[in-house]
Amino acid sequence: MAKKIILRETIESLGIIGSEATVADGYARNYLLPQNKAVLATPANRKMLEQERAKFDIQIAKEKGFAEEMAKRLEGVSCKILAKVSHEDRLYGSVSARDILDSLENQGVTLEKSMLLLAEPVKTIGTFKIPVRLYNDVETEITVEVVPE
Repeated sequence: MAKKIILRETIESLGIIGSEATVADGYARNYLLPQNKAVLATPANRKMLEQERAKFDIQIAKEKGFAEEMAKRLEGVSCKILAKVSHEDRLYGSVSARDILDSLENQGVTLEKSMLLLAEPVKTIGTFKIPVRLYNDVETEITVEVVPE
């Protein structure tokens, strides 16, 4: 059974703060409601959240501003990943999002795994542009260079 909820904070998979979403009953009951990440979509809660709309708008603007600032800092960021290759220059295994995140973290850039829009692991040597989604409509790219070890 599904529950209608109103988000009290931005959750990537559901929506931005203040928006309504329909989620599984257990997800709402066991996670969103106890952690105060959402409230049930009742007329009283809608009215209360409408009064807090200005606060939500400020929060959204802050989050988006932070994401845009981060996008500017990520422009031109590249990382080099050393990978084991066979004599035919084919990778043993692949380069995953975790490998890219670890390489970026060594440079002082911290991202979440869900921000990297890596459709599938990199399986060849070369230079790749990997899209990064920092906020709903704020995206940038990083360069990942996979070189033989």
